[in-house]
Amino acid sequence: MLKADLHVHSNYSYDCRNKAEDIIRRCGDTGINCIAVADHGTAEGALKIQQLAPFQVIVAEEIMTPFGEVMGMFLQESIPNKIPFAEAVLRIREQDGLVCVPHPFDKPNRHGLGGKKLEQFIDDIDIIEVFNARSPLTWFSKTSLTAANRFGKAKSAGSDAHTINEIGSTYIEMPDFCDKNDFLSALEQGRIHGRITNPFVLLGSSWARIRKVI
Repeated sequence: MLKADLHVHSNYSYDCRNKAEDIIRRCGDTGINCIAVADHGTAEGALKIQQLAPFQVIVAEEIMTPFGEVMGMFLQESIPNKIPFAEAVLRIREQDGLVCVPHPFDKPNRHGLGGKKLEQFIDDIDIIEVFNARSPLTWFSKTSLTAANRFGKAKSAGSDAHTINEIGSTYIEMPDFCDKNDFLSALEQGRIHGRITNPFVLLGSSWARIRKVI
């Protein structure tokens, strides 16, 4: 069985300083043996970690659209940031990837898609993230889970780690998989383990953003 944290950031994100070697070490320390690295606006960090890690690494990316963020999974290359939602979906499909919506109801500060847009684009969506450790209210997760069940979508979860110690705070215990279709089947059998991140950890993201600007 895998312990999969399906939302992790690296120092390729503008608000994160997690280096590849530190991410790999932290996964070893916590027993995490599968991660999805989903940096903001780039897949380069995920591609690098995939080459180095001794475990499963899903190359992903959080792409900003006018309506909120969408996550491409099983990518081969970066997708431009700040593009229309339909274009983001098209570019993900061109790489034979999966479309995931992270923290869909966590608005406005965390760029969730929101209920109306989620329903509008539901036919283009494969996966809904139903637990995000950085979402401060349990309502966000409960509403996401209800939506995933209502629309019959696969359910994902992750720490959304922007600091090293967050990795593994949330994970899915699930069967191993070989490709994206196996992954969707494995998610159906997955069991989510997670806890909400201490809000003070968010200061780490702010500090990383300031450091990079400086």
